[in-house]
Amino acid sequence: MKRFDVVLYGASGFVGRQTVAYFARHARKAPQGSELRWAIAGRSADKLRKVRAAAGQFAAGAEIIEADAYDEQALGALAADARVVLSTAGPFALYGSALVAACVENRAHYVDITGETFWVREMIDRHHRQAAKDGVRIVPGCGFDSVPSDLGAWLVARALFERTREPCASVKARHAMRGGVNGGTLASAVNAAEEGQIEVIGDPFLLNPPGTVPRKPAPHADPLGPHEDRDFEAWLAPFVMGPINTRVVRRSVGLAALAEAVGGAAPSSPYARDFLYQEYLHAGRGPLGAAAAAGIALGMASGQFALRFGPLRAAVRALVPKPGSGPSKATMDGGWFRCELIGRTASGEEQRGKIAGRGDPGNRATTVFVCEAALTLALHADALPGGDGFGGVLTPSSALGLPYARRLAAAGMKIEPLPRR
Repeated sequence: MKRFDVVLYGASGFVGRQTVAYFARHARKAPQGSELRWAIAGRSADKLRKVRAAAGQFAAGAEIIEADAYDEQALGALAADARVVLSTAGPFALYGSALVAACVENRAHYVDITGETFWVREMIDRHHRQAAKDGVRIVPGCGFDSVPSDLGAWLVARALFERTREPCASVKARHAMRGGVNGGTLASAVNAAEEGQIEVIGDPFLLNPPGTVPRKPAPHADPLGPHEDRDFEAWLAPFVMGPINTRVVRRSVGLAALAEAVGGAAPSSPYARDFLYQEYLHAGRGPLGAAAAAGIALGMASGQFALRFGPLRAAVRALVPKPGSGPSKATMDGGWFRCELIGRTASGEEQRGKIAGRGDPGNRATTVFVCEAALTLALHADALPGGDGFGGVLTPSSALGLPYARRLAAAGMKIEPLPRR
């Protein structure tokens, strides 16, 4: 029997400290009434003790595990003791690979908040086959990247399929939000550029399983300019996280197609063969919305240009907040996010959905998303998609499904559509 239900790795970082506070508030009791066994981990025991003390009396029972991100022996011991590992230690391409390897080797489920799709691709290539064989769920992207998009698209497609018995042909999403950015998020973007991964990230099917790329790839290209959308009755712009979230959704679609092809106990895929997913940022209505959408598109293009060139990238690095820092408490508490989705079948049947919540999306909401993902794995193993023994490098919807959606709703998120059964 493993010593801990969940180990929070990177607990002294900016988001990591918030995960400790969340567990102290929300994870004191398991549904069965037994104490949840959890620990906090990172490279400095002194910093971890300060984090535990700051989280209050309900964190006092959390054990401390000292493990550097490059210490394979220490990480192996950590994973051997954990049923689930939750990591917030990014950039993940720099600090996450050895931990994922330790989790796969020691059969510990894993969740994180990465948006580094090139690194996720590397983890798929290294570990998907073994994790699938051993029933280990490795679930990157359980923060604002990419839960609203991935879980939202799946819920909409599922609702359409159950109501019409037609597969969902397309889903589009509109994001709106207010909040700040932490240093770790920006450091991940700069690191991706410095690793020479800009072209890799641009592949719309970067995370797709083999054999699941649509027959007509052109409609799946990332949107570049603004447009006025009749369904949302607003001007929409390219969304800065679209090149992350769309890849995750497409992996979910591909995994569902493969599961259906294998047959057995796997449910029918709710997605059509050439399922189309795109997402955008809400810019507003009328002439002001049009101007805002154009400005956002230009700003995104300029930012991508800056990241491609060393001197400009160095200037960006000098200006952005450092890892471990982030927005003020007032900014985080005053933030909000909303992801609205519209799905359609080939015959025109429509389903709308929404995932929304209070709190800064990159910090407050991300904390809820990743903590509830870990708790879903720890406390609802018998209800997870695919059943006991299902694993691999997965996505939030394919790994966690309805138990996760219900936990998020219970935690205060607006989740639509959410079936009762």
